Amino acid sequence: MATQVEPADFIVIGAGMAGASIAAMLAGDARVLLLESEAQPGYHTTGRSAALYTCAYGPPAIRALTRASGPFFHNPDSPYIDHPLLSRRGALFVADASQMESLVSLERELRGAVRRLDAREARDCVPLLRDGYAEAALLDDTAADIDVMALHQHYLKTFRAAGGALQTGAGVTAMSHDGTAWRVTTAQGEFCAPVVVNAAGAWADAVAEMAGAIPVGLVPMRRTALLVAPPDGMIPDRWTMVVDVDERFYLKPDAGKLLISPADETPSPPCDAQPDEMDVAICIDRIETAFDLSVRRIDHKWAGLRSFVADRCPVVGFDNDMPGFFWMAGQGGYGIQSAPALARVAAALVRGQSIPEDIAAEGVSEFALSRQREKLAA
Repeated sequence: MATQVEPADFIVIGAGMAGASIAAMLAGDARVLLLESEAQPGYHTTGRSAALYTCAYGPPAIRALTRASGPFFHNPDSPYIDHPLLSRRGALFVADASQMESLVSLERELRGAVRRLDAREARDCVPLLRDGYAEAALLDDTAADIDVMALHQHYLKTFRAAGGALQTGAGVTAMSHDGTAWRVTTAQGEFCAPVVVNAAGAWADAVAEMAGAIPVGLVPMRRTALLVAPPDGMIPDRWTMVVDVDERFYLKPDAGKLLISPADETPSPPCDAQPDEMDVAICIDRIETAFDLSVRRIDHKWAGLRSFVADRCPVVGFDNDMPGFFWMAGQGGYGIQSAPALARVAAALVRGQSIPEDIAAEGVSEFALSRQREKLAA
């Protein structure tokens, strides 16, 4: 049965981390409607993330947004969060003998965010590393696990407490602009608002096409993850996460188990992503090559979509050719670690305000996030 909702000031499409966070930022002084196609928010990428907070991960714009998100992650000051959002983990970027050039390049790029370890020091961090595999490594000892569910729920609860309306099962089927407002048709009825925020994740280009906007070239990419047991007698909980310097795999302790991935990036249409058996086999081979681990049984396996544009930076801002159409897309694999700052940036830009000073001070600019930037405008 269709739900009747009063006309809104803003309609946000997608209730994953991106949509929930900007909706929460806007709802304090505006009527905001949050539309979610699934029966529950965060079903797709947000609910499948193995998120790590690290300022040594991603392109420069992402690292700046991650730094600017740090104060919130370390002190969320929210009535809906009763425990720390971050748990110390550390991240170890390892290189075999053939990857030393990549290691040096990454070390130069990240500068003071990491420190060089030799092979012995790397194995001290993660005893499971196969002897003789790692030639050297870079350690980011500030990296931390993020409680993704707690962060997402904080935004959803903040949104509801401010009077925001969430409509689930409301996949968008059509959009039109009548010269004054957007009319958004869904399975739950038709809704209208002068501004629509496109936070539809892997479906953002599809939503744009329904609105008549030119897509930004978003490419959803499937990533596979497995949960396996550590070797008998080993307790991995305090180990750092291990990432191949060329991102061919990663291994991360997870509640007494090991979360492993081949760090695959297989282009995919927007969908409910499922693991491919070839990617599972590649994952096991790469992990067994780098670690003293024999994978006999997989406790759980899944896949998620990480959506990128050409330069791998988010697209956040109004579309110059479509009145009241605001992009919040392309966060890729960085959407959780950058969410607090990116939500504040997006909310400011939607309201026609400048980027908050503390975020701008980290080097985040409106143009660098806009679809008009050089690498997207060509």
